[in-house]
Amino acid sequence: MPDDVRLPETLEVETASAPSASVIWLHGLGADGHDFEPIVPELGLAGDVAVRFVFPHAPYRPVTINGGYVMRAWYDMLPAPSGFTDDADHILESEQGLRGLIARETGRGIATDRIVLAGFSQGGAIALHTGLRYPQRLGGILALSTYVPIPEAISPGGQSPAPIAGLPVFLAHGDRDPLIPRPLAEASRELLQGTGVKLEWHAYAMEHTVNLEEIADIGRWLGGLLRA
Repeated sequence: MPDDVRLPETLEVETASAPSASVIWLHGLGADGHDFEPIVPELGLAGDVAVRFVFPHAPYRPVTINGGYVMRAWYDMLPAPSGFTDDADHILESEQGLRGLIARETGRGIATDRIVLAGFSQGGAIALHTGLRYPQRLGGILALSTYVPIPEAISPGGQSPAPIAGLPVFLAHGDRDPLIPRPLAEASRELLQGTGVKLEWHAYAMEHTVNLEEIADIGRWLGGLLRA
């Protein structure tokens, strides 16, 4: 990681003292790190495993598809015939920031395979892009209402430079999502199925959001990983 990488500002929630695992959870476009903070007590992890939840704040930047309005965003999104296209340089910049947060957690005594990357929408895209290319084995990737942003960076057949064969990945989407159409998520699902990851796919009767059924499934999946 370059020495000049600036780590995103973060807030943290610990389910118990002396955490043995970390979940780095990235918010969606226009939100901030507080967005998913309230979900922690709803996951049913308290008392079972000590987990540090790290919620980064994306930087402020103009977002072209939103009329250039300045908001917290992990990357710019530009209009395209397919709906939108992503700023690859911004994605790589956000990847470096997330890698820095992973390094900070390992420096605090958390083993790499006890770190889960999570995210919603843009945040999920960065979690997928980073986790599928990370050189050490991570604990898992939780990606909600999102897609793989630079699919050509992920090789099929488990030929990625990262050790992702068998990596647990939870991918979920709303079947009425008007912002990131379900077919885009399904294309990412098919891509991931070709990489050898241990994929768990869910579709929910909702739009671009999170519902109670999904939260219960996330808690079960995370608990199964982190209690092991």
